[in-house]
This record gives sequence, structure tokens and C-alpha cells, in this order.
Amino acid sequence: MALLQTSLIWAVYGVVVAILLAVASVFIYVYQTPRDRSPSVTLACIISITSLLATVLLLPVDVALVSSTTSSKLGQRKDWATQDVVDRITYSLTIIYYFLYSLDALLCLLVIPFTYFWYEEYDEVASEEGNQTLGQRIWGALKYTLSFVAVVLILFLVGFFVPVSRGKNDMDLDYFKRLLTENHGERALTFALGLLMTIGLCLYVVYTSVGLALLPISLMKTAPSISSATLRASTTQQLDINQERQRQLEGRCAGDPELLSSKDRRELDTLVREERTLIRRQRLAEESQGGGRSWLIRAWYKLGAVLRPFKLLGGILLLFIAFLTWVSMLLTAIDKAKNSICKHRCGYILAHVNIFNPINWALVKSARFFPFDYGIFTALVLLFFSSSVVGIAVVGIRFLWIRIFQIRHGHTSPQALLLATAMLMLIILALNHSISMVVAPQYATFGPQTFCDRAPGAFTRNPDCSNSKELIKPCSELAKNPAAQQVCTPSVVSTFLNRVTLNYPFFGVVFFWAQFFFLGNLYLIVFVTSLLRSPQLDEAQLDEDAEEAEEEGLLANTGRRFNASWQDITGRAARSERSRG
Repeated sequence: MALLQTSLIWAVYGVVVAILLAVASVFIYVYQTPRDRSPSVTLACIISITSLLATVLLLPVDVALVSSTTSSKLGQRKDWATQDVVDRITYSLTIIYYFLYSLDALLCLLVIPFTYFWYEEYDEVASEEGNQTLGQRIWGALKYTLSFVAVVLILFLVGFFVPVSRGKNDMDLDYFKRLLTENHGERALTFALGLLMTIGLCLYVVYTSVGLALLPISLMKTAPSISSATLRASTTQQLDINQERQRQLEGRCAGDPELLSSKDRRELDTLVREERTLIRRQRLAEESQGGGRSWLIRAWYKLGAVLRPFKLLGGILLLFIAFLTWVSMLLTAIDKAKNSICKHRCGYILAHVNIFNPINWALVKSARFFPFDYGIFTALVLLFFSSSVVGIAVVGIRFLWIRIFQIRHGHTSPQALLLATAMLMLIILALNHSISMVVAPQYATFGPQTFCDRAPGAFTRNPDCSNSKELIKPCSELAKNPAAQQVCTPSVVSTFLNRVTLNYPFFGVVFFWAQFFFLGNLYLIVFVTSLLRSPQLDEAQLDEDAEEAEEEGLLANTGRRFNASWQDITGRAARSERSRG
């Protein structure tokens, strides 16, 4: 029975990883520009995003495996769950986590930079003439990547020698004292992970909070009244009329505009500018339907058109989920501020959930019926991931106030895509800590595990609480009953994240206060602003690229009419539009 349950848990994880691979592939193919598509860039981005998401979504597997050793109804371990079996489960999970975290760090700090410089080193003319060999290109990318190798080495050397916290006197709980590591190799990885999480948390606060506020509102408020097919047909018709009028004026002056009157010259100049706009609009209308792209992009746009009428309902649902998540994060942050066992001296670590948290409660209750909790957790992670993508697309990749790259559907260059992937990797690392320690701390630590809270004098190896339900209590780090220490097994990821916070309290302090910036300063401001005000564009100040982006955004938004959605699905314009004029 135990083997069957374990196999089912890992099978579900395999299915989820396959879904994550599909999500990462769709994201990359939808956002990258078809003209400059590079197989190395595409592969590196897909593998990197899938690896990070797989790391975060290992948590429900972690919780399910350690919780499978206990009976939540009886508050005791199952007969087969000896200490050796439990140790083997946690050891195997630890190895997998170390492998995934090391792989994530390798991808973020080495593979992504190497791929970036590998793409930059490509010289099409020199390659065609045979003046650039494969070895030259590899060396050109490698010599720039060596600086990142140096950063990685320095990072691990600092973590190897930097002293850890000695705050054992501040904690009277054996659970937390055991987390103060003395192993230098483990200390180096802990420090490196904490530093990467801190950098990712800065990006998480800026981009994810903006995206979480804008994503539901954008689904609810945006609604052009014309379909892409109708727009393409009407634009083609206007372009034909424009070009015909230009031919008439050019025929009148025999190709020399100087022979025209000032009124006709002004009209010709206006027609030329209008022609450029119409050609651009026609191209955007074709691209909005996936024209000239792969079958995957066309299928994506068709799917978007099919689901268009449901975007309003989806926006309302996402708004409710986002608000519920915001409330859960706020309640946990308040709980940490009030009830942390040693406040800033141990990074505001929370030993027991004292304030009701709706997301945490839902996950703990559903964890008894695996894989229902896995579905909820996966949806929550994908919501934060989508919000991060939206935030990066809206804010752009910036250095201070200067926009370096813009992320747009079908117009993202390979360099921008690699930088966006690196940013998403760091954000997902921060998301791993935020969901585990803030959104659902009880679920991420012990899941649905319980213990029989008998008096120490009445303690036996297998206490039977079947007739005393009031004695069955959820596991927590505060439980000092010998039964709790024997029955309750914390998840591996919570142990690792708590070790980062306890060994380096500075990281914990940054994590704690960053949540308040996420919740108040950015999310609420952006949410209220987007709710009360629609974006206003001054077309006189828009350059051509910004104008294209705005037109593309209008074409990609939700439609008001069901017939517009049908036209986008079939690719046919309205009959009245085609016959007009």
C-alpha cells in the first residue's frame, strides 16, 4: 500500500512536470519574434523555466510523502512508517532538492549568460564567408561567461566561510536549534540560495505585484468592438482606396510632385503617411490571427478567440483568488510581526500559525485527499508566474528608469527573452519562499499531519486517540510533547528555507519587510489605479514602435461582441464590412 501511494505521488509529479514543459514552451513561442528565432535560445529558456517551476511544484510531493507516514485521524504514525523509512524518504527528497537548486543556480548564473553571449557572438556574414568557426564562437561566448563563473565561485566561497547566526540562546526549541548548520558545504549552498532569493525578491516585489494587480483587471476591462478578421478586411479596403487616390495624383503630375498645387501636395503627403499606418495595421491584424507563424502560434490565437467570451468571468474569478491570496499573505505577515519567537534576531520565523489563513486552510484540508491540494497549489503557482510575465511585459526590462528591452507578444528579441527568463528564474526562487513561508506556512511545513496530545506521563509509543478527538492537534514546531516529536515530520523544503532564515537572519528580515512592500506599496496602488482609470495615450508623442505596441495590444484584447469572437475563430470578416464602400 505504501509503495502504491508513493508511486501515485511521483506519477502525479511527472504529469505536472510535463504540463510545466508545455506551459514554458507556449510562453516562449508566443513571446519570441519569429524572424530571429534561435534554437539554442529557445531550448535554454524552456529548460530553465521548466526546471524552476518543477522545483517549486515539488513542494506538494514533499508534503504528501512525509504526510503519508502518519494517520491524521489517529494522530500517530502508520505501522510501516518506522524511523528508518521516514529517514529514507526525507533523505531522497533532500538529494532531489539539492540537485534541483544546484541545477537552477547553474542555469541562471552560467547557462543563460553563455547562451546570451553565444547568440551575440554569431556573425551571419562572417559565418557565410567561412571566417567564423564554431570554436571561435564558443571561445567568444565563454570568455564573457567567465566573469559569471567568477561570481559563482566568490558566492560559494563567501558562503563557505561567512559565520552563521549564533542565536541558540534566543530559541528554546530543539527543532530550530537543529537547523543551525555547521557543515561548510551546506552553508555555502544555503548562503548562495539566500542571496539569489533576495535578488529575486526585489524583482518579485516590483514585477509580480504589478502583474497580480493588472492581470484580472486587464481581462475584465479591455474590450475592442471589432474582430481581427473584420479589421483586416476593412484595412485592406482602405489601403486599396488610398493607393488608388495616390495613383490619381501621381498621374496628374507625371511623377513630379512639384507640379501639383499646394493643396494636392498636402493631400499626397497625408496619403503616404496614412498608407504606412494602414500597412502596419494590416500586418498586425494578420499577426493577431497567427498569420505567417507556426501552427502552435495560430492554435494559441484560435484558443484565445474561443475563450474570449469567458475572459470577463475569468477576470472576476482571478480577481477573487488574487484578493484572497493578498489577504492570506497579509494575515501571515501580521502573524509573524506579532508572534515570531525571536523577531528580527531569527529573521521573523514563525513557529506556529496563530491567525486563520484561508489559502493555508484550504491546502491543509485538501491535502488529505491528494492530489486535490496539488491542483490548488499548481493553479496558485501558475497565477503568480503569469502575473510575473504580465508585470515584466508592462514594466519592461529596465535599468533604473531607462527601458532596455520591451517584452511583447511575437516581438521579443532573443536577448530580451534570455534576460526575461533569468528574471523569471530569480522571481520563481523568491516565489518558492513566499508561497512556502507566507501564503501557506502550515501546509508547506507539516501539511495535514496531526499528533495525539496526551500528557507526558500517559505517553506510549502508539498513543490511541480514536476515542478522544479533542486530543488530536495539528503538528507545529512549538509542540514539545514527545508524541509530536516522534510523529511529526517537517517537509524538506520548509527545513531548507528555515535554515536559510535562521543561519542568516538578515535574509529573513529582508524577506519579511519585502512582503509589506509587495502587499501595500505596489499591489494596492497599482490595483486601485487600474480599477479607477483606463490607460490614456497621447498619440502625438508616440513613436512608431510604441504605436505598434498599442495597436497590437488593442488587437489582442477581449472582444465585446460574440460575433467578433466567432470571426476570429473562423478567420472570416463580417459580410457587412466586406461589402461596405
